[in-house]
Amino acid sequence: MGEGLARSVLGMDRGEITALVSEAGEPAYRAKQIMDAVYRQRVESLAEISTLPQEFRERLAASGVSVGAARIEKKFSSVDGTVRYLIGFGDGQSVETVWMPEGDGGEAGDGSDAGVEAESGLSTSGAEARFQIPASDAGMEGLLHPPQNRVRPGRSTICISSQVGCAVDCQFCLTALLGVKRNLTAGEIVGQVCAVLKDQQVSPPEDRINLVFMGMGEPFLNYENFIKASRLLVGGVGIAERRMTVSTAGIVPRIHDFGEEKIRPKLAISLNAPNDELRMRLMPLNKKWNLEMLMAAARDFPLRTREWITFEYVLLGGENDLPENAREVAELLRGLRCKVNLIALNPGPGIEFTTPSADRVTEFQNILRGAGIPAFVRRPRGRDIYAACGQLKRTVEVATLPELQFQAISPLAPEG
Repeated sequence: MGEGLARSVLGMDRGEITALVSEAGEPAYRAKQIMDAVYRQRVESLAEISTLPQEFRERLAASGVSVGAARIEKKFSSVDGTVRYLIGFGDGQSVETVWMPEGDGGEAGDGSDAGVEAESGLSTSGAEARFQIPASDAGMEGLLHPPQNRVRPGRSTICISSQVGCAVDCQFCLTALLGVKRNLTAGEIVGQVCAVLKDQQVSPPEDRINLVFMGMGEPFLNYENFIKASRLLVGGVGIAERRMTVSTAGIVPRIHDFGEEKIRPKLAISLNAPNDELRMRLMPLNKKWNLEMLMAAARDFPLRTREWITFEYVLLGGENDLPENAREVAELLRGLRCKVNLIALNPGPGIEFTTPSADRVTEFQNILRGAGIPAFVRRPRGRDIYAACGQLKRTVEVATLPELQFQAISPLAPEG
């Protein structure tokens, strides 16, 4: 083996690990032992791989090989059970990863096993399907006793990052304020998942874990590492591709590439506006790939059996949440096998937009459903620790949540 070349096993696929073993003059079965130890047992050092001879482990270490496990620097826990992890890397950069023990309903209606489970969890009785944080409750008092058992236990979601920061510059997202520092390697992407699974003491496929590439960064601007990480998460960690979803702001050429992948998560597209004028103001990316190009890519996307495209729509008070906006969205999506996830803006410092009222969210949802478009309201998870959608900015000091009012509505429960 070459001397002094630092290499991390985490991020290597079976072929690369087999080559590493062969280079060391070891039998081929050592590759499986290393794969199992790193991706299934989630060891953090070579010394922990007890199935390997000590002499081999010492040779690997001497040649600069390490596991390359992710390092949890800080943890922030929400009153609703959500945990936001700050995960650091060797170059001093860091990203955020979020654990949601009951998910957020984002998978509902997408045709997958995870979607069926999410719908089952959402179709509870009215008392369980709704909760209210009264505006009169100061600070976080209204969050201290959230409703229990809204979603069946045992189905959790991990939201992972693909870049340090983000280059897309969506005007309503805290992550955009960071800019982009660099892409994550495949090992750094997978390492987030391994670190959270180990910390939460859960293990797929025995435990039902859903993954969403919806953290910091635009996955399709780090395409090769994202795809390699997806394959490793399926073949190494043991998370089925039907339990994984990737969200893109609309990198049209990569949507075409993604449709040709043999192993791929489900596709979600961040829409957020029904016309080019509004979308260019909210998402400058639209200047390069406009709605006509984006919708053409969506209509050409090769959906699998029981698979739907998800369109995500962040509702901004008085900006894109008007009834006429909803009708435009319905017309834009007409004929597509898709569903819409509505996300009431999660507030944060430096964001000038406001969160719409619960009534406005419900009205928007009802217009879409009346037009035959399945529409679901994503529950906000971890707002009090800046862990909700659009809030990831490596915030270390978590201030008390300001007074707010929000009503989470089950899309399958009676309304009124």
